[in-house]
Amino acid sequence: MSESRPQTPLIDAEEALPPTAAPAARSAGPRVARAHPALVMLGIVLASLNMRAALAGVSPLMGEIGDHFHLAAAASSLVTTIPLVFMGLGSIVAPRLARRWGTEAVLCGALVLLAAGILLRVAPPVVALFVGCALVGTAIALLNVLMPGLVKRDFPDRAASMTALYSTTLILGATGAAASSVPLENALGGWQGSLASWALLAAVAALVWLPQAVLGRRGARTADTAGKAATAAPAARKSGAGEPSLTRSPLAWQVTLMMGTQSLIAYVCIAWMPTIFTDHGMSKGQAGIIYAFYTLVQMAGSFVVPLLSGRMRDQRKLAVAVVALMAAGVTGLLTAPVAGAWVWATLMGVAQGGLLGLALTLMVLRTRDAHTAARLSGMAQTWGYLLASVGPFAIGAVHQATDGWTLPVALLLVACAALLFLGLGAGRDRKI
Repeated sequence: MSESRPQTPLIDAEEALPPTAAPAARSAGPRVARAHPALVMLGIVLASLNMRAALAGVSPLMGEIGDHFHLAAAASSLVTTIPLVFMGLGSIVAPRLARRWGTEAVLCGALVLLAAGILLRVAPPVVALFVGCALVGTAIALLNVLMPGLVKRDFPDRAASMTALYSTTLILGATGAAASSVPLENALGGWQGSLASWALLAAVAALVWLPQAVLGRRGARTADTAGKAATAAPAARKSGAGEPSLTRSPLAWQVTLMMGTQSLIAYVCIAWMPTIFTDHGMSKGQAGIIYAFYTLVQMAGSFVVPLLSGRMRDQRKLAVAVVALMAAGVTGLLTAPVAGAWVWATLMGVAQGGLLGLALTLMVLRTRDAHTAARLSGMAQTWGYLLASVGPFAIGAVHQATDGWTLPVALLLVACAALLFLGLGAGRDRKI
């Protein structure tokens, strides 16, 4: 978020220091009425549960989805790739929507859009699958970008603890979706029922946000009248006069590419980890459980690494340690994927959470003020997801071309080498 303290608990790439946190908070402005904090907290928890479940629930069912639509491996990877592309693009429009309609209304609308996208993914024509994926990615982008600003606005004295609740719930949602996908498939008679079931969770969350959206719109109309006299200052800020260009900063690109590369590895694992296990003889149910465990243990790295990095002026040694942990897990996945599956899942999970936490913390440590940190987050979020979207498709294409997993998994080691280089650059005690 836009706090200067690096101890803020971890959230995903697009969720830390979003460029819209301040605009979103300003968009709500002074309000005539505000929902009870308990209702806001419930809404945050339910929204957080939805922010990865619709994606994580797909991974254990990727084989069935591909078989049903007769998709090759590369085409199947689009089920993961398309949401990532729209998560990057959707973050661009989030501030405008929040300024126009209010944060609560956009969050409620995003949950409705998410439910619609989830249901559309299981419609008969294959084009509906891909359109639904685009809607899911757009909805998650809106949730990702606007949620931190809401937390900072409504819980200013408890921002860190609320962020911990929010980020932990996000990971638990992903873990629960990954673990329950196959049991839901068995209980509901197919992969369609398993995927569609997550629309219910989104609908419940939307209902909780509906009264808050109504209150927010009433307050926004009042605030709009009061705020018209102050439009000159935001316009000056929007023009960016006097601000250094982040795209010309090597350090900004190191942080951005580090965020994007760790996201690429994360979404390759979301798309293909269970399939790698099942293609080597593991049962689908066990593969789903191991993948869920991999997701769960990310919380350990995402909590510990930021605390350590906040106590260091130079984070290069920490970057080396976390990347080495990831490389060890990937090497094990390459050499003995089934025999040591639990070990590799543990190493990769802790490392993945740590890499995410380190990347997010560096956004704070490498910038001189909160505004620059927010701009850096926006740059890393947009370009990071667009970079990450290449991963699942590229790995699927290589798997299809080689008819095996040796080269695709080996390419993750190349990504680890890139992370090492980027970490050594971004970890230096420098400021943008």
